[in-house]
Amino acid sequence: MEDLESSRRELRKSADLRRILFKEEEQAKTRHIRKLMKKPAWERSPDEECLLENSRDLVQILQERSRKRRCNEQRLQEVQDPPAVLAEKCQDLATAIAGARHLVVYTGAGISTAACIPDYRGPAGVWTLLNKGHRLPDVQDLSQACPTFTHMALAQLQRAGHVKHVVSQNCDGLHVRSGLPRSCLSEVHGNMFLEVCPRCKPLRQYFRLFDVTERTALRRHRTGRQCQACSADLVDTIVHFGETGRLRWPLNWKGAGRAADRCDAILCLGTSLKVLRRYRCLWGLDRPARDRPKLFIVNLQWTPKDDSAVLKINGRCDDVMRAVMEHLQLAVPEYERHKDPLWRLHTPVRAKELCTFTRQPLVIMADQPPYEDHCYALPIKKEDGGDDDECVRQ
Repeated sequence: MEDLESSRRELRKSADLRRILFKEEEQAKTRHIRKLMKKPAWERSPDEECLLENSRDLVQILQERSRKRRCNEQRLQEVQDPPAVLAEKCQDLATAIAGARHLVVYTGAGISTAACIPDYRGPAGVWTLLNKGHRLPDVQDLSQACPTFTHMALAQLQRAGHVKHVVSQNCDGLHVRSGLPRSCLSEVHGNMFLEVCPRCKPLRQYFRLFDVTERTALRRHRTGRQCQACSADLVDTIVHFGETGRLRWPLNWKGAGRAADRCDAILCLGTSLKVLRRYRCLWGLDRPARDRPKLFIVNLQWTPKDDSAVLKINGRCDDVMRAVMEHLQLAVPEYERHKDPLWRLHTPVRAKELCTFTRQPLVIMADQPPYEDHCYALPIKKEDGGDDDECVRQ
């Protein structure tokens, strides 16, 4: 019996070895063929030409891989429209915004690059550098970033009645800090200034003046602080790659879905749409083709939705939005730190929890006036996708 088992093991080892050797031979052949394909035809020997002729299938596979690689490299390039073309497109976008009955805006990392927050898929983006094996540069504390012109413009468009809802992939909290009402906002990947108590019903929310994610990571969301009502561990709201967000707020998927169902126009700003395109509920795909919302895209790179867009603008978000707001004759207020809604929204950390974070909190500079209450942040309204009994802010 032992001899039989030993024989089976030897057979398995022999089969595994044959598979390994075959794979290595195929890889070596592929490398050799690829090297020959790079050589000019007049430099190849008759034997090399014969080898290529006898390996047509492999040559075609390698040519297709090369074509796809070049295509992907081109798609990653940032391209700007010529000034005259950009000006005309911005006027067309302003006309579309003014004529839309229910405009929804989808935003990505590209609207925050002007605040020195890196994007993901740009030439110096996080994923781009990682894929090239480069070390990520040191990044400033994101909590010290300020809303960009685009953030402030979107808040102004909402106040003017042009924008009904904003769906953002960004977790930098700059939409809230720009004064955009939370009832009109879905931060589908979370907010770095917000921690919540998952035990309390309704969900109890704690805005802070600092980045609450210092101690958190993938599938580790406890922040080190406790709920002031029930003493349960607080968790951040960030949805990492590979996770499914289940919190009602700040994700507000209910509000995002409701806005997408009503919208007749979608404006995508600074997003590659590699992630957002997978959220089917955002695109009105259950409607007949003629009834689907018109799509407008502002992004420096190619997106998988370009062919579906009524208008694609290759430009920087701040430049485009400045031109659009001029055409709409809407003044955009500058961001002023002493008017930041976080001052009104935040819950101070208890003395015993001051040791739970080391990151610099948001502060008012010495030359700025003290905090002023203002009309930026409005309460969450039930008709806008928020249930009063399902959201508690401390």
